[in-house]
Amino acid sequence: MEENIENQNEEIKEMGTVSLSHNKKQHHIQLLTIIGEIEGHEAVSGSTKTTKYEHLLPKLAEVEDNREIEGVLILLNTLGGDVEAGLAIAEMIASISKPSVSLVLGGSHSIGGPLAVSADYSYIVPSGTMVIHPVRSSGTFIGVMQSFKNIEKTQNRITKFISDHSNITQKRIEELMLDPTQLVKDVGTILEGKEAVEEGLIDEVGGMAQALKKLYELIENQVENK
Repeated sequence: MEENIENQNEEIKEMGTVSLSHNKKQHHIQLLTIIGEIEGHEAVSGSTKTTKYEHLLPKLAEVEDNREIEGVLILLNTLGGDVEAGLAIAEMIASISKPSVSLVLGGSHSIGGPLAVSADYSYIVPSGTMVIHPVRSSGTFIGVMQSFKNIEKTQNRITKFISDHSNITQKRIEELMLDPTQLVKDVGTILEGKEAVEEGLIDEVGGMAQALKKLYELIENQVENK
């Protein structure tokens, strides 16, 4: 028993994940957290909280392969980060056959948008925020048309993924991205909990209790339909 607790504590500390199984429904849930900056191919500052995609991808593969795991709950509080890594994680979540529910706590900004909508059903707490803005480049930018086209293609991949996995159109996402009135020294839009739901970006306002209840429902529906 003590060894199991130690293993769980180590899993939480190192990867921000834990298995939930002591519920009334006796469902086996894998809890994943996406917190801080999404780290890509380059390591960020040691003082910055990060979510490493090389940790999450194997864990998501385990969720799909492990017959004991019935569903996955994703908790998000991220300012964004590496676009390629974020999209890789989002695509992985969306491809899982097990039911999944996401819950935005604090915020899910920038590339956190695709991550929030990648689950089968999404929640956001009333004080949670979603920040939608154009793709930015932090590296060397060559001032030629090809560079612009490349960024445009990347942005299109993001907006298409979001529209494909939520109830907001790609056109509306692009409008929100280019709003010049909401962000200081930048363009984009901040959506608080209820606003994110009204725009169709997130399915429902709610917290942990609602997210787990929904996940149980999705698991039971999947079992009934088999």
